[in-house]
Amino acid sequence: MKGNPNHPKQGDTIKVDPIKEVKDIKAIKRMLQGKPRDLCLFTLGINTNLRASDLLRITAGMVKDLKPGDELTLKEQKTGKHRRITLNKAVIDAIQGLLASRSYQDDESLFVGQRGPLTVPSVNRLVKGWCRSINLKGNYGSHTLRKSFGYHQRITFGVGLPELVDIFNHSSQKQTLTYLCIQPEEVKSVYMNEL
Repeated sequence: MKGNPNHPKQGDTIKVDPIKEVKDIKAIKRMLQGKPRDLCLFTLGINTNLRASDLLRITAGMVKDLKPGDELTLKEQKTGKHRRITLNKAVIDAIQGLLASRSYQDDESLFVGQRGPLTVPSVNRLVKGWCRSINLKGNYGSHTLRKSFGYHQRITFGVGLPELVDIFNHSSQKQTLTYLCIQPEEVKSVYMNEL
């Protein structure tokens, strides 16, 4: 038995794309309006640099009393480092909408499905489905949310590379540009400058 030919070979990495157009982000948010869990997951994912594994570790008690500008503190699963993430109004609104949709215990995972807490593979399937639903071309997955955050911080909001290198805990600016899929775009734009 050869296994699934679509799966990468051991040691290979899968590269996913950020959602580069703000109109596409808005389209997904509109599509998720009647689904508080999915809207909250998407909104929190694209407004923070948290990996899916860390998003799924957030409990109701961690966020129930937060207001825009408050910080969420959690220990990253991958790095073991403590992260302090400031939450904006869109995130707080999505969290409050989710918390109002059903009753939660403080220690209960914020993102649950019919069979219990969501998993990274289930987030991966959700993100792929959302992107497919609005006819986005490219490769999307759970990491798309984190990449979209960084991409828009740089491209839409003009956040500097030093800040993004620190936020993503990368070792160089080149690593961050490559990670966010903007290295070629920024290099090409330099050549378009006319003197």
